Amino acid sequence: MRWYSSFRVVLVAAVLGASVLTARSLWAQGAPAGTPAAAPAAGAPGGAPAPKKSVNPFAIVIDNIDFVFVIILICSIIGVALIIQGFIKARASVMIPESSTNHIRELIGAKRFKELIEFTETDPSFVSRALNPALKRAPSFAAMKEAMETAIGEQTAQEFRRIEYLNIIGNLGPLLGLLGTVIGMIDSFQQMNLAEGAANPKDLAGGISKALCHTMLGLMLALPCLAAFGVLRTLVDRLTVQGALIAEELLLMVKPAEAKPAAAAPAVRPAATPQPAPVAAAAARKPASPAPAPPAVPAQQ
Repeated sequence: MRWYSSFRVVLVAAVLGASVLTARSLWAQGAPAGTPAAAPAAGAPGGAPAPKKSVNPFAIVIDNIDFVFVIILICSIIGVALIIQGFIKARASVMIPESSTNHIRELIGAKRFKELIEFTETDPSFVSRALNPALKRAPSFAAMKEAMETAIGEQTAQEFRRIEYLNIIGNLGPLLGLLGTVIGMIDSFQQMNLAEGAANPKDLAGGISKALCHTMLGLMLALPCLAAFGVLRTLVDRLTVQGALIAEELLLMVKPAEAKPAAAAPAVRPAATPQPAPVAAAAARKPASPAPAPPAVPAQQ
């Protein structure tokens, strides 16, 4: 975890450093290093040095501020704020702090479920917000698991929606720059049309350079936003998966005991099978056999 955080800090510092160096190189005025400071101009009287002109696209844009520049400036401010906010929140100590997880384990171990529900209700960590809906569905474990999965999906989508604005701004940057370039080109060719084709090439080149400055600003807006979005998306995905695993582990710790099956009743010896009703009725209707007659006694003489 520590090496990953260090890598993230180095990556952000590298991106910011590259941006500063690029802005400094574009803002720098005068001839590049190694070029004679005072080269005599061809045809200049007395060998006087030719006047140096600054090649500064930012100065050109500032001298010709339009609505495209204002929109790009506003998006840049929003993008910087979203990048700072994203890297502050996309940390394990913020999304899944160990203190909250350990406290939940202690409450489960002590079987203080009422306090557990109250704590997860107010705790803003990822694990607590995933576990709280499940605790409210007790004692049905199937309903508890379903509620936890729904809460995890909702929180994951919320975290990704928070950084999705960087992707939107990053994709809008080149489009805004292209819009400014097209408007500048239309203006330049309109001047040529008004001059009936005899426009000064100097003025035409100046208008084209001014138009291309918008493309530069759009790219400078898009590059940091898209780079930060890629890094933040990886961080959010890793942290949400880790938080989901911890929440599932804690849910298994509070799983209610399943009802044991009832004991089998002892076997009872069946009683004698009674005769069917027709057989009994027939026996009742059968006449009784007559008793045997006594032997006859002979008469006495």
